[in-house]
Amino acid sequence: MRIPMIICGGALLLATGLASAQDAKTNMTREKEERLSFQTFERWTPRTHLDADVAMVYGIDASLPERIKTWRDRGYRIHVMTGVAWGEYQDYLFGKFDGKNHEDESQTERDGRIIGHGVNVPYMSPSESYGRYLCVGVKRALDAGAEAIHLEEPEFWVRSGYEPNFKREWKSYYNEDWRPINETPDAQYRASKLKYFLYKRALSQVFTFVKEYSKEHNRDIKCYVPTHSLINYAHWGIVSPESSLLDVGCDGYIAQVWTGTSREPNVYEGRTQSRTFETAFLEYGAMQNLVRASGRRVWYLNDPIEDNPDHSWDDYRTNWESTLVASLFQSEVHHYEIMPWPSRIYHDKYPVKERSERKEGEPVEKTLIPEAYKTELQSVIRALGDMKQPAKSVNWQHSGTRGVGVLVSDTMMFERGDPTPSDSRLGSFYGLAMPLVKRGLPIEPVQIESVTQSTTKGNFLKPYRVLMLTYEGQKPPTPAFHAALKKWVQAGGALVVVDSDSDPYNAVREWWNTSPNSYSTPREHLFEVLGLDKNFVGTKRIGKGVVVRENSSPAALSHREDGGEVVRRVVSGAATQVGLPWTESNAIVLQRGPYLVASGLDESVPNAPTQTLTGRYINLFDPELKVIPQVELSPGKRFLLFDLNFNNSSKPRVVASACRVRDEVVTKRSLRFKASGTAESNAVLRAIVPSMPKSVTIGGKALAASDYDFEDGVLRLRFPNSVDPQAVEINW
Repeated sequence: MRIPMIICGGALLLATGLASAQDAKTNMTREKEERLSFQTFERWTPRTHLDADVAMVYGIDASLPERIKTWRDRGYRIHVMTGVAWGEYQDYLFGKFDGKNHEDESQTERDGRIIGHGVNVPYMSPSESYGRYLCVGVKRALDAGAEAIHLEEPEFWVRSGYEPNFKREWKSYYNEDWRPINETPDAQYRASKLKYFLYKRALSQVFTFVKEYSKEHNRDIKCYVPTHSLINYAHWGIVSPESSLLDVGCDGYIAQVWTGTSREPNVYEGRTQSRTFETAFLEYGAMQNLVRASGRRVWYLNDPIEDNPDHSWDDYRTNWESTLVASLFQSEVHHYEIMPWPSRIYHDKYPVKERSERKEGEPVEKTLIPEAYKTELQSVIRALGDMKQPAKSVNWQHSGTRGVGVLVSDTMMFERGDPTPSDSRLGSFYGLAMPLVKRGLPIEPVQIESVTQSTTKGNFLKPYRVLMLTYEGQKPPTPAFHAALKKWVQAGGALVVVDSDSDPYNAVREWWNTSPNSYSTPREHLFEVLGLDKNFVGTKRIGKGVVVRENSSPAALSHREDGGEVVRRVVSGAATQVGLPWTESNAIVLQRGPYLVASGLDESVPNAPTQTLTGRYINLFDPELKVIPQVELSPGKRFLLFDLNFNNSSKPRVVASACRVRDEVVTKRSLRFKASGTAESNAVLRAIVPSMPKSVTIGGKALAASDYDFEDGVLRLRFPNSVDPQAVEINW
């Protein structure tokens, strides 16, 4: 690329060309990497014109090619998403596809009720013919030019499994007759294993077809799975193949974490309540860990509202900020689905007040999205596109001890049904995780199944100094995991086992009690591998590491007022044994380049003073983008800040904006760029410039002096957004 030069006062200036070239490179990189995406069934409209790189067009019906065209014509890359467990698949159900009626593949409860997602839209119990049907629909998307396929939410409800197809599949898979799955833990566990397999098989069929099509047409078509986290699926009583999909052609995931999943109540120190931020933090962490070892991609979903339409705009906004901040604490991720279903966000009306705020008999007033929220959304979306920062500029400014993980397995989904389901609030997990998150430890769920992935090379445990493990509510899918744990402990890791051996699922027919093995629990096998007595309780050095056993039920601890202290005592003691300093914090702050992600914590360190950040910050959750000198991280407060003092750079540039900014060009006397945004919204923009501008023009027209202000080297502009890029010029 030719770089134009400017001669000024005898000096050779490359500023204009370099700035323009660098900005173009940044935009091209973001678009090529597909950092920002959204999903929609609708056609493009000016009010849903979003600052994103990818439009994931939903559904594989006959209208798909025309709907795709409306987005492609606006410059979006095109992916196609469709539901894999349910959809408008009546042609398959009622025999039009292959001449056979497939209603007996509808997921069915014990009382004969079909589990549905709408009229004639059942959740499917997938046979191999259903997998072939999905391939036909996906081909329509590929023929229309889709660059990637997303197969959403492969979900098999725990309470289902009574439909004829499932009984046939049971006979084929286990070579034995189906048994009522609610009668014994063994039947329930085996049913869940089969459900897990059936959706893994269905997705494998589609992935194989797409890869063959891709090769035949000389295209590189990716396959992704938008899915809830393991934690949420287990909590809601759903089985999904999760980690196993990496073995059958899945190129990555969309982590479907949002207010609807994260406000699900859990129990901490005996108190049952929603903990949206902390739950989202753990959910996003679980999804990031799922792909870390494999190097695959994950997008983090952020939803400005949720599926429940009865909450207020203030409720949606507060919880969106909480889930968004939780997602940003995972610094290795820089791909985001900025919203699902933009039409319901920008076109639909929702309550002004929460139900609890309305008087008895007061009518429900509803309104479109508030202007301030529209502006805030666009400011944050622009920042999300800039979250890929150099590793050297990413660091924790405030947190508790780091390097701690909680081991989790997909089998957590296998123990959620009758006759003896695991704790209804998933206390076996939250009983271990929540006491640490509440004290500012940025812990991670660590996927046990990573031990069998070919891409991990046995190193998936290496990032951690302390690991917590229970086999209450989950089981190890393979003895190979115990060998990996032994190696990790001997190298210097601290393993904390919290388990009372009281889980009835210890007796299910599995590898630890099947010939030649005869262990009562999988923990006994682990302890034998580690060289410990099967009844060991206490602390024991093993090689350079240590094993600590607490003979308690994690779920029971979650219901005890002192349960959190029990967990922290055991974990802090183990950390000390391996030389890991123990610290707690009532706030967590992560720097990602010029951005600060921050949260104050409630239910946290007793009597700790509120932590305060001081400097010069732009609060991206403030639609006015005010510059503030300090931020108090009081309990429950979340922040996404732009740090104006980062690198002490005075280079003229746009630093925050409620619009997309392209083609930035800097000269000695001006800053020029193009701005575009969602129709019928207001742009607020912050730029660093050396002095008060002499003039500002938008689309060639002078901006009124009342629409911009300047203080301490930072300019703020206000102007209506336009779908079509409009030229902005600032002269000083």
